[in-house]
Amino acid sequence: MKTNQKSSLRNILFISLICMVFASLPSISLNVYASVPGHMVQQSDSMLIKKQLIALEQRLNYPETVARFYKQKSFQRVWVYSDTVRTPVYQAMLLLDCVLQFGLNRQDFHPSELTYNKLKPLVSGTWVSYSMDREVFDVYMTDAVLTLINHMHYGKFNPVKTKYILNRAGENYALSLLTASLTAPDFMVCIGTAQPDLKSYKDLQSYLHLVKGQYIDDCYEFPEGEARKMAINLERMRWTGIDSSYYLMINIPSFQLTVHNGDSTKFFKVIVGQPKTPSPQLESKIEYLTTTPGWKVPPKIFVKELLPKAVSDPGFLEANRYYIYDQKGNYIVPSPVNLKSIRAKPAGYSMRQAAGCGNAMGKIVFRFSNRFDIYLHDTPEQKLFSIDDRALSHGCIRVERAERLASMLLVHDGGYIRSAEMEKALLGLQTEDFFLRKAIPIKITYFTTEILDGLLKVYPDIYNLDPALERQMFPHDSPLMPRQ
Repeated sequence: MKTNQKSSLRNILFISLICMVFASLPSISLNVYASVPGHMVQQSDSMLIKKQLIALEQRLNYPETVARFYKQKSFQRVWVYSDTVRTPVYQAMLLLDCVLQFGLNRQDFHPSELTYNKLKPLVSGTWVSYSMDREVFDVYMTDAVLTLINHMHYGKFNPVKTKYILNRAGENYALSLLTASLTAPDFMVCIGTAQPDLKSYKDLQSYLHLVKGQYIDDCYEFPEGEARKMAINLERMRWTGIDSSYYLMINIPSFQLTVHNGDSTKFFKVIVGQPKTPSPQLESKIEYLTTTPGWKVPPKIFVKELLPKAVSDPGFLEANRYYIYDQKGNYIVPSPVNLKSIRAKPAGYSMRQAAGCGNAMGKIVFRFSNRFDIYLHDTPEQKLFSIDDRALSHGCIRVERAERLASMLLVHDGGYIRSAEMEKALLGLQTEDFFLRKAIPIKITYFTTEILDGLLKVYPDIYNLDPALERQMFPHDSPLMPRQ
């Protein structure tokens, strides 16, 4: 056992030494071509790169972005030169070797084409004649680093920022960061800034780096399943797109809402949708909140739940302050005959619940635009927040201490006066809208893992979404952790 531990320690120290050496290599300058001796750069360089851009187009992940990059560089090579000319090619190779520590798949970065065995002959000494291998390697490396930036920043399977969108003209994040990284003091650090600036992401990525980079070949065994779960949640975190220091995030599996204000975080319990009526993942902005709101009952709830209760119990509607209207807005008297007729043909009818005590929306509703027609709101059933499994709603999200949350948002938006005005409206049971001067970002997410107090916390996959994303990220049962 002691021999194994010493061997593992030597391996870790050796890997760390290599990383330090590569990280210390200077980066290429944007005007590197002016410093390259004339016999090393000939006029035919540009034609050779252009040829490879055409020949390799179908094999590249982002061919249009790669072409725009080389156009900026006058179609000259960027990575592959004699070892007398320093470029960040070895730092880039090291980053590609480490992609598993970011929860990414090495197969996405041309592993067969970008090897040290292929690189070494291309950069050692001078050459007599041009070999297309240099241009091929150069183009593949550019595509691989652009892919790494996009996958770190947006994720590979981002439902909004797809590969097609990121490849087309106008989407220049990866192009700009690569260009800046070539002249940065530390190429690897600059590329790493592509990752989300979320504490939850940083904590999870650091933990994966630990188990992937330091526990490998050690006596410590880390389960492959947990490593994959971390990877798929890092992927989801890259979809968040939060660019504000003040925002709300609701994580469905943890049944928790967090208010982020710089380094400060406040926590609120929430109730989310049942598996059969799941809460959606979305990104929007809270524009205003309403005190003592009424409730327009969603059609499915009206037809499938409340209307049958009204037919079987004549006093149900009055007791709960529900009212039925036709498509012209006329009130319908809830007589047994009318209710049976409406139940037989419900199209054209709607139901509302009056504001006040017992309203399903509670005292406050937070309004944000979304195509799912869901809300964040209070609830009269406060006892439900004591249940651990809070997947109980029809899709809307109920929040504990809604008054406290509303007060925090209003104070942040405009001071204590607006919060006092809201309290007055609540005491008087007044239905009033309080518009925010600056809309507050809200993100509804689905993270089944996070780091709490330095330990990995795994939440139940209540909507069973993990397996599908895992199959996408790791097809053919490819392991994230190398086999022992």
